[in-house]
Amino acid sequence: MTVKAIRVHKCGGPDQLVYEDVTLPPPGTGEVRVRHHAMGLNYIDVYFRSGAYPAATMPFTPGNEGAGEVLAVGDGVSGFKPGDRVAYVSSPGSYAEERNVAASALVHLPADIPYETAAGMMLKGLTAEYLLHRTYPVKKGDTILVQAAAGGVGLILCQWANAIGATVIGTVGSADKAELAKKHGAHHTILYREEDFAARVKTITDGKLCNVVYDGVGAATFPASLDCLRPFGVFASFGAASGTIPAFDIGLLAKKGSLFATRPTLFTFLADRAILESMAARLFAAVSAGAVTIPVTARYPLAKAAEAHRALESRSTTGSVIFVP
Repeated sequence: MTVKAIRVHKCGGPDQLVYEDVTLPPPGTGEVRVRHHAMGLNYIDVYFRSGAYPAATMPFTPGNEGAGEVLAVGDGVSGFKPGDRVAYVSSPGSYAEERNVAASALVHLPADIPYETAAGMMLKGLTAEYLLHRTYPVKKGDTILVQAAAGGVGLILCQWANAIGATVIGTVGSADKAELAKKHGAHHTILYREEDFAARVKTITDGKLCNVVYDGVGAATFPASLDCLRPFGVFASFGAASGTIPAFDIGLLAKKGSLFATRPTLFTFLADRAILESMAARLFAAVSAGAVTIPVTARYPLAKAAEAHRALESRSTTGSVIFVP
């Protein structure tokens, strides 16, 4: 059958996102056919589109998360049936009306969580889950710094850490973004374009600094992020929106207080089905309880994927941006 999808035939800028017909085969062994109700936009999509992350094949359909309804299941699939509400984070392919996705990547979506919310939170929310609960388990009384606190992951980190009982400091690029971050749990905000954020963190904390820095910005905030950490603090890098962090002398971590630095990836966690189910259950519970809300701030028709990518790369977006078929 034929469905509409975004295809990338050559890596490059947003103009390489082509809206066209593609042939979708029946689901193979271990696969499930999903009709998307909504799909999420994430910075990893930019990395694949630009070629920073190599695609497995060319051309390819970008997009790593979606939510929708099961249409059909392939051989060997158990636990899913036509009509089930599902959500997922998987290999690229979600920028399409329908797709086949590995059943091992799917989770059942609770009835009280809308499709658009799910599409806006699967990658970002599960990223926040592994950062807050597995990379550095935040506890009541901790002080944390969230770089790009008004972004999709940032707003979830702020809310969730606040609910745990941590003091949350967030960096943002504008006064409007500062207000948004505060509405979503940040106790203190720093305008990083106007202020020395490391110096402000020191002032805010009376020199005690932070237990952990969650940094999805990359080159623009390194190594200053390390100056925000108390001895034995954790620098958790999970993205590079401003460019990758250059190679550095590991001795720098010793000089700045016997620090820990890590670069975990979501897909390492998701490779274990039991961990995926545990992470999704914790995320869904937090959303259902109201501890975390998912601000879907923009919706684009799938055909306007290039426009959405331009907005994301210009840092003019906040919260979660989704596509609708």
